[in-house]
Amino acid sequence: MKRLVAFVVAALFAGVAVAAGYADISIAELKAAIANKSVTLLDANGTDSWQAGHIPGAIDFAAQQGKLADLLPKDKGALIVAYCGGPRCHAYQAAAAAAAQLGYTNIKHLSAGIHGWKNGGEATEKGD
Repeated sequence: MKRLVAFVVAALFAGVAVAAGYADISIAELKAAIANKSVTLLDANGTDSWQAGHIPGAIDFAAQQGKLADLLPKDKGALIVAYCGGPRCHAYQAAAAAAAQLGYTNIKHLSAGIHGWKNGGEATEKGD
């Protein structure tokens, strides 16, 4: 029964992510992309949150929004991952949409957000 409930919950969250236009990426998939240096992260939690602790290498979307075109890779097919607080947070959509408006086509959403990242025991870094 627990497996069925977990499957239904996962399917609902996946449906929400895809319905918003951005496929979800798991923490494990994101960690692999980070290890391969094949991802650009957009933290949409706001500058105070970014300074307190973000996924290593993530761009502070709030502070860098006007410079995004210069900060994102030249390859428009490069993996861009936007995230915010967690599954109920929708702030990531602004960062994802900004990347899409710049022509990026491989944009994903870390629905676990920074809270899921931290709760999974993953490292964060503080802003300058």
